[in-house]
Amino acid sequence: MLYRICRFLLLVIYNVIFRLEAVGKENIPAEGPVVLASNHLSNFDPPTVGIKLKRKVHYMAKQELFNVPVFGPLIRDLGAFPVKRGGVSKEAIRSAIGLLQQGEVMGIFPEGTRNSAEGAAAKKGAAMITMRSGATVVPVAIIGNYKPFRKMKIIYGKPVDLTAFINDSSPDMLERVTEAIMVRIRQMIKENQ
Repeated sequence: MLYRICRFLLLVIYNVIFRLEAVGKENIPAEGPVVLASNHLSNFDPPTVGIKLKRKVHYMAKQELFNVPVFGPLIRDLGAFPVKRGGVSKEAIRSAIGLLQQGEVMGIFPEGTRNSAEGAAAKKGAAMITMRSGATVVPVAIIGNYKPFRKMKIIYGKPVDLTAFINDSSPDMLERVTEAIMVRIRQMIKENQ
């Protein structure tokens, strides 16, 4: 219930202030595990990725946010779960895979941090979580700069075909999966700027 209320309020704000347009929502499966892999421009990105969708989107959030009174419990109720910064958090990876195995939707920013540079290096975490969970990966492109009353666009692309990697046990498999995802995201950004 809290998620729906917050989603509605944010939707009104984003529609008025950022004139947010969503394209390609039909590319997101109605059920089953889904990873929404997006570029990362701003702290506003997590709500941007999820508010136009009917399905609840879960995110990793830095551990420190959960220690903030009121805000910590709020983001937990809204679907966030903690990740320790500066290293691989096995608990966060287990939580992510567990959510996806339950058929949930997860938003991931493969670049790991906010980055406006085209071709910025991406981390392998999204690829690892995707391959271990068997989730469908939908590339997402956020277009715009969050300037008030200037149009923003979010594009949900067709799922990335990762079938070539299912039985691949080569040492660089996760790098190649990561690159396949990032190539699609960059292509969508380039086509819509």
